[in-house]
Amino acid sequence: MSATIEVVCYKSKVLANNESPLMLRITKDRKLKYSSIGVSVNPALWDFEKNRPRRNCPNRLHIERLIADKIDAYRAKMIELQAEKKEFTATSLHERVADKTTKRTVGEVFQSQIENLKQTGRTGYALSHREVYNSLLKFNGHLNIYFSDIDTVWLKRYETWLRGQGFSENTIGRRFRTLRAVYNVAIEEKCVKAEYYPFKSYKVSKLHQATAKRAISKADIMRIIEYRCDDFYKQFAVDLFAFGYFMGGINFVDIAYLKMDNIVDGRLIYTRRKTHKLIRLPLQPKAQEIIERYQQDGALFLFPILSAFHKTEQQQRNRVHKVISKVNERLKEVGKELEIPIDLTTYVSRHSFATVLKREGVSTSIICESLGHSSEKVTQIYLDSFENSQIDAAMQHLL
Repeated sequence: MSATIEVVCYKSKVLANNESPLMLRITKDRKLKYSSIGVSVNPALWDFEKNRPRRNCPNRLHIERLIADKIDAYRAKMIELQAEKKEFTATSLHERVADKTTKRTVGEVFQSQIENLKQTGRTGYALSHREVYNSLLKFNGHLNIYFSDIDTVWLKRYETWLRGQGFSENTIGRRFRTLRAVYNVAIEEKCVKAEYYPFKSYKVSKLHQATAKRAISKADIMRIIEYRCDDFYKQFAVDLFAFGYFMGGINFVDIAYLKMDNIVDGRLIYTRRKTHKLIRLPLQPKAQEIIERYQQDGALFLFPILSAFHKTEQQQRNRVHKVISKVNERLKEVGKELEIPIDLTTYVSRHSFATVLKREGVSTSIICESLGHSSEKVTQIYLDSFENSQIDAAMQHLL
């Protein structure tokens, strides 16, 4: 549908000089956008039927020329957009003509943000942004649109489309949080005005579903840890599960990057790749045994997940993704053998670490039910604030 463009006398507003402003009114898809053209007239000197100044209006010719120039500019831009097959709204048409924002499309800002994340080593976030970019591309057909085109109606259509694709509530929520983050970048870079921000009325927080229980009992954990078999890969999966449990629920990705340098004076010291928090934990005897079981002379890493062969960040990420998938497959096999009530994954180890300490009466201020938090940073902040001795004592409850 084409837009209609006309100038109206906004008589409901009276200025200090007793005149009313002339406003450009853009209508498209039944939505209106008003913009002052910087001129005002006395309503008595305006012909409301023909939408033009009366013959006796002072500066009539100047006003008519100004109106014609303004309308011509909008029509020219509209023809340009239609020729390029670019979608636009009344608001974004106004922005393009007014040229008060940087002319960058949604697709361009996304691509730029993905590249920035890659250059700063945040490849995981780059991949999640790429996933959302591809999703938006599939939904909209193209991303030659501007952020002012993304309003609450557009967001609701995208949400409906995602549901129709069969995505879970939490997956939809993650995609919207990423889109919101990129929209904020667009505001910071002056690609769109903050007044068009649609997430004030469209609440992303509603897109959340309580995560299914992933913690298991201490007795079941012991059965898994004590599991033994001749299959190297299955046993390796179990040992990684156990190591994660004994060492503070350490994430699989962080395990993959551990080196001998991370062990200092009987403590495991490492920086979390996700939150960049420095973690210091007592190296548990059982964890030490697992390390020794897989230790190889000249190996770069503690565990045979990564090697010197994996040089680039992308190679390392691909390798970790491949191994964790295989490890989780084998953990699920073990879980079925042992009749564990839920599917076993490395993340169950992380959940269980927090839950066991909680059930043993350890203060939530020392070790929170971290996987129940809306933000993992909260847990890390609590852990950072306590002395080693307090954390050491808390971890004695793991066995």
